[in-house]
Amino acid sequence: MMSRCMAKILVFLCCGFITQMMEGADKKNVVMIVADDLGRQLGCYGDPVVKTPNIDRLAAEGIRCTRAYCTTASCSPSRSVILSGLHNHANGQLGLAHNVHHFAGYESVRSLPLLMTAAGYRTCRIGKLHVAPEYVAKFEFARDIGIQGARNPIQMARNAKEWIEEKDSRPFFLYFCPTDPHRGPGPVDYANHNEQPDFYAGVTAEKYDPAKIRVPEWLPDRPEVRRDLAEYYQSISRFDAGIGALIQSLHETNHWDDTVILLLSDNGPPIPGAKTTLYEPGIHLPLIVRNPELTRHGTCDALITWADLVPTILEMCQIPAPSGVTVQAVENQGRESAKATKAKTTYPFHGRSFLKDLAEEHPENSRDVFFSHTFHEVTMYYPMRAVRSGRYKLIWNIAHQLPFPFAQDLYQSAVWQETLNRNAPDELYGVRSVKSFLQRPEFELYDLEADPGERTNLASSGEHAATLKLLQEKLRKFQKETDDPWLSKWEYE
Repeated sequence: MMSRCMAKILVFLCCGFITQMMEGADKKNVVMIVADDLGRQLGCYGDPVVKTPNIDRLAAEGIRCTRAYCTTASCSPSRSVILSGLHNHANGQLGLAHNVHHFAGYESVRSLPLLMTAAGYRTCRIGKLHVAPEYVAKFEFARDIGIQGARNPIQMARNAKEWIEEKDSRPFFLYFCPTDPHRGPGPVDYANHNEQPDFYAGVTAEKYDPAKIRVPEWLPDRPEVRRDLAEYYQSISRFDAGIGALIQSLHETNHWDDTVILLLSDNGPPIPGAKTTLYEPGIHLPLIVRNPELTRHGTCDALITWADLVPTILEMCQIPAPSGVTVQAVENQGRESAKATKAKTTYPFHGRSFLKDLAEEHPENSRDVFFSHTFHEVTMYYPMRAVRSGRYKLIWNIAHQLPFPFAQDLYQSAVWQETLNRNAPDELYGVRSVKSFLQRPEFELYDLEADPGERTNLASSGEHAATLKLLQEKLRKFQKETDDPWLSKWEYE
């Protein structure tokens, strides 16, 4: 016969299990969609040429954020912020994780998938992860079979549906990351495979006439630019087709009405002037949030950065945020001494939840937001820190003595090679000269309300000396609070 003590234990465990089941039933599912090198070239963000009906539909049924920013326009560092809520100089992912570049974050970072798993979610990644070490951003499942380098988002959506339908009573967190519209292995190749129309099974190619492309002001209007943008737009439309298939999968699995969807990008277009810079085309990005509990649809102009994503998702899912995230040097991991465990202080996420902001079109939002870039490829040392405060943005080019470096795919692109062949350093490349694009001043101060294209640097203007000083002080304070090693550069070099 079972003892009373054992019976009480079983009753306690059963009650706990039932409570967990009930809590799980009330939990929202979350799908985070992260595009690769997608700027605001979407119909819902005002592009009159690109065809993105599925993303536009998602925006119409949700909230389209108009002032959303990545904190660094580089793939791995940006994704590390998306998954940690910490700027990359604090989570350790200073540059690209793959191949010869081999950057990796701190082993002690407590990433979003780990936090979601600990809260009772089942987690799955489909497509690009691109942060290291992989176990720091560990998902329980990966479903990458047949996705053709994450260029076939239709197959990715099929894999998502199969995973969602697996027998598991827990709420789910799906991280859905196509490679589109990243530039492909060639200089003008976005992996479109137009010579093989059936290459991506289930995907119907949407082709664009270069003559009908609207060239943005940050690029020169030249034939090679139009051809490149036409290829880029085709890749965007392929990404959009995958979003349509994913939406259909959520409907078919009866999870459209209990799933929060966030759609964003890691950084701006893979074209010189955007990706790897802290100029607006590189960091001012799309963010669409569809929360079925939010009855309001439309826009939200709150200032948001990717450091805000983790705390926002945790609040949406009613998961208590950890009191702090301990980040310590990799070499201290595994040591037993108290000295080693106190290698760095404990501090909260660098972002904050924007969940309440979504309820209004113009929420009270007077915060400052910060940006931190150090590397892209290992050969591209060019640390920059920036702050946006009100209408002004200050960029500190810490290594301003160096010419601005280029990612290999951007340098090899027809857009840039034709620029070099023209051998005209004083000629405008978009809104600035080729010479000033390559050799930048220590400080760049822009009035984004009066000068959204960032044409006029106000840093040397006596009229704006007080603004420059104030933003420099804000930047130094941010670096000190987030334990930025490049804080020392204010004092020497």
